[in-house]
Formats: sequence, C-alpha cells, structure tokens
Amino acid sequence: MRRLHLAAGGATLAVFLLTGAYMRFREPPVGQLAAGEHLMFLSRHIYILAAAAANLLLGAYVRSAEKRPALWLQRAASALLVACAALLVAAFIREPVAGRARTMASTLGLYALFGGTVLHVVAALWDGAARERREAAG
Repeated sequence: MRRLHLAAGGATLAVFLLTGAYMRFREPPVGQLAAGEHLMFLSRHIYILAAAAANLLLGAYVRSAEKRPALWLQRAASALLVACAALLVAAFIREPVAGRARTMASTLGLYALFGGTVLHVVAALWDGAARERREAAG
C-alpha cells in the first residue's frame, strides 16, 4: 500500500510541476487570461497538488491495518485516493479548455479525495482502538 501511494503521489507531483510549466509557457500565459479562466486553471492545478500531497503523506506513514474490517476500509480509501489523482488531472486537461466551470471529473475527483481521506482516518482509528484493547487485555 505504501509503494502504491508513493508511486501515485510522485507521479501526480510530477504532473503538478508539468501543469505549472504549461500554465506559465502557454500562449497566452494563464496570468493574462480573463479572471474566470485564470481561476479555473489555478484551482484545477491546486487540486492536483492536493491529490499528490495526500498520496505522498500516506506513502510515507500508512501501515496496513491488522483487523480485517479496517484493512478493507484502507484498501477502499486507497483506491479512492489513487483514482482522485487521475480524475483531477483529467479535470485540469478538460475543463479550462472546454470553458466549463465543472465536469464530473473534478466533482468525482474532489469527492474521492475527501472520501478517501475520511475512510483512511476511520480505518486508522478503528484499527488503533482494536490494537489498544488487545494490548490492555494483555
């Protein structure tokens, strides 16, 4: 699980850097666009950074849960967080060019980011509580 998140986070961070370079060197540069278009590029760019950060943090710190229900929650959460990166990159590519404020890519990507984060927290608390009960029982 850690390797998956490190790989996804590293790849997403690389895409974040590439999208930043694209925004700077495209014609016209994003900074010269109308406010609405400018904001659309920047917000999608920051969404990619959020996905990269979440995956990198999990790759650095997550450990597999010992209890089966918590492990299944972790796996579902990890799938959501890896998928959110792909969805948010797709949103950066598609939405500003199409001139749409939001498509399903960014909506689902943001929900996946939120849901994956919350499920990882729940799984960690659930597994930690089980671990504490087991240690207390001796």
